[in-house]
Amino acid sequence: MSSRRNFIKKTTLAGAAVTIGSSAMAMSAKSYNNIMGSNERINVAIAGLGRRMGGFKQPIALKDSNAKLLYLCDVMESQRIKGLKAFRAHIDYNPKLENNIRKVLDDKYVDVLINATPDHWHTPGSIMAMQAGKHVYVEKPCSHNMNENEQLVKASKHFNKVVQMGNQQRSSGHTIEIIKEIHNGIIGKPYKAVAFYNNGRGEVPLQKSAAIPDGLDWDLWQGPAPRRDYTSETWDYNWHWYGWEYGTAEAGNNGTHELDVARWALQVDFPQQVYVEAEKRQFQDDGWEMYDDMEATFKFSDNRVIKWDGKSRNSYSTYGKGRGTIIYGTEGSVLVDRSKYVLFNRAGKLIKEFNSESTESGTALGGGGSTTTKHVQNLFDTIRGKAKLTAPIDDASKSMAMVHYANVAYRINKGFDIDDKTGTMYDREAMALWSRTYEPGWDIKF
Repeated sequence: MSSRRNFIKKTTLAGAAVTIGSSAMAMSAKSYNNIMGSNERINVAIAGLGRRMGGFKQPIALKDSNAKLLYLCDVMESQRIKGLKAFRAHIDYNPKLENNIRKVLDDKYVDVLINATPDHWHTPGSIMAMQAGKHVYVEKPCSHNMNENEQLVKASKHFNKVVQMGNQQRSSGHTIEIIKEIHNGIIGKPYKAVAFYNNGRGEVPLQKSAAIPDGLDWDLWQGPAPRRDYTSETWDYNWHWYGWEYGTAEAGNNGTHELDVARWALQVDFPQQVYVEAEKRQFQDDGWEMYDDMEATFKFSDNRVIKWDGKSRNSYSTYGKGRGTIIYGTEGSVLVDRSKYVLFNRAGKLIKEFNSESTESGTALGGGGSTTTKHVQNLFDTIRGKAKLTAPIDDASKSMAMVHYANVAYRINKGFDIDDKTGTMYDREAMALWSRTYEPGWDIKF
C-alpha cells in the first residue's frame, strides 16, 4: 500500500503542471477528485452484508474519510444486490459484487477489510486479510473462542497491521469524556461496574432439514466450521442461537459492548475469577439452544468487580433502560450508555447529566450511526498515521475474553480461576473449550 501511494503521489506531482494547466478544465469533477488526494485514499472491501452493513455507508461515503468502496462481498446473492442498492444511495459509483472473500483479498488494491461476517468467520477471515496485506475492522465479537482471541492479537503484530474491533462506544465523545473523569477521580476510586442488556427477543423456530436457499453458498458460509447439512433459519440471524458452532450467545452478541466499557472504566485487564448463573428461561420448547438469561461475575485484583446482567428475552428494564453500564466509586456513581452519562455523588444526588447527539443507541442497532462512523474513521486515520486506535485489538481482546470466560463457565456449569497475566483458565474442563474443531484445511496458521 505504501509503494502504491508513493507511486501515485510522485506521478501526480510530476504531471501537476500539465494537468492543472490544460487537462483539468476538460475533466469531470468526479475524475478530478479521483486524482486529488488519491495518495491518501483508502480502498475498502466489506465482507458480510447483513444487519451491520448499514453502519458503514456513512463513514465510507463521507468526503472527509477519503475512502472508496471496491467490493461488497457476501455468500448470499440477495444480500449483495441489497447491499449495492443501499450504497448507491450514498456513492456515485458501483463497487464490485463478489461471493468469495478469497477473490476480494487477492486484489492488491484493497487496503482494508471490514469483516462483518458471522462470529465463526471473524478471526479466520481477519487473519486471512492480514496475510493478504490488508488492515482490518472486525465486528464484535472479534473471536469465537480464546484460542482465536490470542491468535488474532499475534497476527496483528506478526503482519504489522492495524486491527480495530467494532466496540464503537470507544469512539463515543461523551463516553470518552466521562471515562477520563472517572480515571481522574470524579467518583473516587472505582471498584465495581454493572454492565447490562435486556431485550424482548421472541420465539425461535426449531431447526429442520431444508433445501439450501437459492443464491446461498452454504459451503462458504460454514467456512471454518465443521460441515453439516443445511437447516432452515440458519444462514440468517438465528445462527446466533443455534448451538456453539457459529455464535457466541448474547454475551458475545451484545455483552461485548457493555463489558468493554466496564473494563475500560475500572482500568482492569484479565479477571482472576469468573462464575455465572445462566439458563434458558423463555420458550422452553423452541429452537434456542443457549442461555437467554445470564448473570456473570468477574473478580479482578484490588477487589474490583464487574457484573454482567444480560436478558435476551425479557424486556423488564431493571436499570431504567435497555442497555448501559453503571460504575460505582468510593465517592459517587456514573451511568453511561451510548447516548448520555449521568453522574451522582455518594449520597445519590444528581451532579451532572450530559445528553449527546449520538444517533446510535438502544437495543436494536442494525443500521449503525454516528458512533460507528467515528470508529471507522478512527481506523482510517490511524492507517494514515494521523491518529491512534480507540479500540486496538490487543486491548479489545481482553474485553472479548470476558465473554468467552462467561460462556465457558456456563457450558461446564461451574466457575473457575484465571491467570490475570496471561488469560489462561485454571480448569481442565474449561481449557478443553479453549479452541474449537475446524473443518479440515481451515486451521489458523501463519
